[in-house]
Amino acid sequence: MKFGISTISIVPVRSEPNDRSEMITQLLFGEHYKVLETQKKWSKIQIAHDKYVGWVSNNQIQKINQDEFERLEKEIPTLSTDILDIIEGNFHQPIVICSVLPFFKSDHALINNEMFKFTGNKTQGFSQKKHLISNALIFLNAPYLWGGRTPFGIDCSGFTQIVYRLQGIKIPRDAYQQINLGTIVDDMIEEADLAFFENKSGKIVHVGIVMKNNQIIHASGKVRIDKLDKNGIFNSEENKYTHKLHSVKKII
Repeated sequence: MKFGISTISIVPVRSEPNDRSEMITQLLFGEHYKVLETQKKWSKIQIAHDKYVGWVSNNQIQKINQDEFERLEKEIPTLSTDILDIIEGNFHQPIVICSVLPFFKSDHALINNEMFKFTGNKTQGFSQKKHLISNALIFLNAPYLWGGRTPFGIDCSGFTQIVYRLQGIKIPRDAYQQINLGTIVDDMIEEADLAFFENKSGKIVHVGIVMKNNQIIHASGKVRIDKLDKNGIFNSEENKYTHKLHSVKKII
């Protein structure tokens, strides 16, 4: 088994080993993974924190040894919390919010014995729900991007996953996986609960974060705030329901 880590700010992870294949998620700086299969130009990986599987280009692979991988698995990750920041290794490099700072100590992260200086804002997670909503609002108006996980492009489940991860809470990558977590809420819906939405065949196709005053923040066209009721999401600009409510679940 081989192992790797992202030393690039944002790495596309694709469904097939092809540049034209759809991007299904992204690796952010400092996220580590297992290498399941290696071809001439591509490697199939499994991302450690959510077990998501996809293909990345070999020229974007940074190998680490098994010992470093296992130590990363035991570590409570330190995450960057500003939309965009700079990390300093052999050169200055931009990183986006929720990038991982491995083995962070004394303003430095460590990857393969290389020190990366970071003096920006960071977290290992919070416990209060109000912080989750505050983090969600950072992404307001971020454009929708299938497979995206950053303020420069994000999809609905990538949005919920990143916001919860900033709380120190791991949840799966896709909405149909996330719905398997937590407990169903019928009447006492609270802010920070996750609301799930279905298509005509009953498949879970959308997820958002409940806010106060019957509102929801979610990624649809962009990260936006809309009205939420028992029927689903009501878009006031379009004057119609855009998503049919399936259920609400409490994760924290």
